[in-house]
Amino acid sequence: MKGLLKKLLSSNNFLSLANNGLVAVFAFLSFILLVRMVPQETFGEWILFITASNFLDMLRFGITRTAIIRFLSGANENEEKKLIGSNNFINLISTAGLAFVTFIIYLTFRDSLKDSGFLMFFQWYPVLAFVTLTFNNAQSILQAQMKFDKMLWLRMINVGSFMIFLLVNLYFAFDIQIILFVYLITNFVSSLFASFNNWDGIKYTFLFDSKTNRTVLDFGKYTTGTLIGSNLLKSSDTFIIGLSPFLGTLGVALYSIPLKLTEIIEIPLRSFTATAFPEMSRASLAKNYDEVKSVFYKNAGGMTLLMIPVMVVSFIFAEEFVTILGGKDYAITANIFRMFCIYGMLLPFDRFIGVGLDSINQPNRNFMKVVVMASANIIGDLIAVFGISFIIKVSSWIILLFFALPPDDAYKIAHAFSLVKTLEMVAFVTIIFTLIGIGLGYYYLDGELKLSKKAIFVEGFKYLKNLGAFIKR
Repeated sequence: MKGLLKKLLSSNNFLSLANNGLVAVFAFLSFILLVRMVPQETFGEWILFITASNFLDMLRFGITRTAIIRFLSGANENEEKKLIGSNNFINLISTAGLAFVTFIIYLTFRDSLKDSGFLMFFQWYPVLAFVTLTFNNAQSILQAQMKFDKMLWLRMINVGSFMIFLLVNLYFAFDIQIILFVYLITNFVSSLFASFNNWDGIKYTFLFDSKTNRTVLDFGKYTTGTLIGSNLLKSSDTFIIGLSPFLGTLGVALYSIPLKLTEIIEIPLRSFTATAFPEMSRASLAKNYDEVKSVFYKNAGGMTLLMIPVMVVSFIFAEEFVTILGGKDYAITANIFRMFCIYGMLLPFDRFIGVGLDSINQPNRNFMKVVVMASANIIGDLIAVFGISFIIKVSSWIILLFFALPPDDAYKIAHAFSLVKTLEMVAFVTIIFTLIGIGLGYYYLDGELKLSKKAIFVEGFKYLKNLGAFIKR
């Protein structure tokens, strides 16, 4: 029994799940603490800072992350050092470039940014970009080497130390500026820890050559677009809401609550994709396409079957979940979360189709899939969000006409109603673009592997059954 338990606890899937799960719990608790520490508008500004930073991180690391994971999987010791060197050098150049651009924008448009929710981002992202560089390098390399135990330690230091500060801040009640400084410091400490242990391969930074640079960049030119597009699928919602004069940082704050709940639900999915991609890549490089299909079937089917009951329960108790996370002021976002529950049932298919395309060296197809999805999402969001001005005006006239209220009161009532309904429409767009992505992605992957729709669920059920039997032993 002890041997089986030890085997389970040391397995890559368990360590990956623990990596995402424990870290997400800390991040979740940090989110709960923050949402109760600062006003809604300030919290909305914080969400824009984090969302925009994550988006630019896709630009920084998108060109290297998927490539380094794929090619390190089958590299010898000499090739490994060169690939890590290319990864680190390219990331250093992209970090310096993006930090410079954001700093120039801040200096040029400082006065205009003060009236928007993006001031914090443009002011502090250049600092954040450098203090998180080696941390992100280490995450990519450790995942490629399937060293999920070290990834877990590194990420626990990163998010755990920040959460401890927030717990202490319940007593001291520091403002958002102090919270931001501590956030930067905790990221810097985790980067130092990664470099001290050479988990980021810092000593190999200048061992790259033109061949490995080309290998990484040729593959990465598609995966960059894929990762940016994937990030835009959700971050574009936040950006467009934040840019709207009628929604602004308040709309961002309200939307962030159901969105955070969705991210918690995605934890098992992120864990399984983290282990499936190296497995599928290794099988693809060995021309073992039956094994590629097997890994795809059991993961896509198994995770879908796991998600269904979780999503159903979440859908039923949506009010309770959003109230627990954000408090009573956020209970009005329950229907937004219900939209995300439907999206959650579709997500495993979408994610593993993308992983499958990258693993069989079809990043261009995955890129096209994500571009179509992101375009559909952005167009849908723009229609939903910027159509609000017309809705508010019409609603104000109707309320003014039928209830004889003062114009300001009529506007406030119309705005409150339209705000929530518009956010619900933005969430509904998420379901539409996911269905589009699944259809297109499956068409591409089926063309390469000749998939069986039935096998997805049959093999997925067998995988869950075997996993259950293993745990019972």
